[in-house]
Amino acid sequence: MAEVIDGKSVAGDVVGTVKTLTAELVAKGKAKPGLAVVIVGEDPASQVYVASKSRTAKECGFHSVQHTLPAETSEEALLKIIGDLNADPAINGILVQLPLPAHIDAGKIIQTIAPEKDVDGFHFINVGKLGTGELETAFVPCTPAGSMLLIERVRGKDLSGLNAVVVGRSNIVGKPMANLLLAANCTVTIAHSRTRDLPALARTADILVAAVGRPAMIRGDWVKPGATVIDVGINRIPAPEKGEGKSRLVGDVAYAEAAKAASAITPVPGGVGPMTIAMLMANTLASAYLAAGLKRPSF
Repeated sequence: MAEVIDGKSVAGDVVGTVKTLTAELVAKGKAKPGLAVVIVGEDPASQVYVASKSRTAKECGFHSVQHTLPAETSEEALLKIIGDLNADPAINGILVQLPLPAHIDAGKIIQTIAPEKDVDGFHFINVGKLGTGELETAFVPCTPAGSMLLIERVRGKDLSGLNAVVVGRSNIVGKPMANLLLAANCTVTIAHSRTRDLPALARTADILVAAVGRPAMIRGDWVKPGATVIDVGINRIPAPEKGEGKSRLVGDVAYAEAAKAASAITPVPGGVGPMTIAMLMANTLASAYLAAGLKRPSF
């Protein structure tokens, strides 16, 4: 059976390092890192995510600010808040929780965030830096950044010559994941819904990343023996065995099947999920270091 990659443990290591480096930064007389989280509306899942992000920021010793706005908030009012946060020297990271209400242009809001405070890594400046290999100053989206750290814990930082297949081409996970793997000298293929003979392609992967949002799509016989499998999917499916109306979380990979072939695999939950918030903290700390004229820490 495959090694289970414990994302919760690695995330704990990252948060612990962030706490230590934050304390050191403050001890040098520098301002503590500041993270502002903005949420518009009452989406229950978003409320949970935002609460967790704010709680972790405080745990890390950050200056933590949260703007909770009603669903009817105008785009103009939200842009004004973003502008104020951009100008606030106490804020190093700005995160606008998605999705936003339909009357607000999410793309416009994201591109209004100052690139040096874009700790989600969605601004075109950061997308371009990642795509051209400028990783020293780029902010990488948190989920692929966390996935990459898990891969490095298993395979090391130099992935030269390994074949990587990323299933999913989203701007949030698939494309930045591919760019990170390219930067680590992998030979990378991005697969998607129009890919021909996806199972055969997946079987060529030394590193297989699944980010499609379809429960158990990647079957065990798609996995090359000895591969490292990173399951980014978080899907809620009915679980009648738990009782009427109950559900459970599963990934994009048929875990029990894939674990028989893979050498290492992330579980769902407990794999990539915890890494996302941990890397948000790491990005905010990096922004504070850069603002203070210091070299950003590596994780």
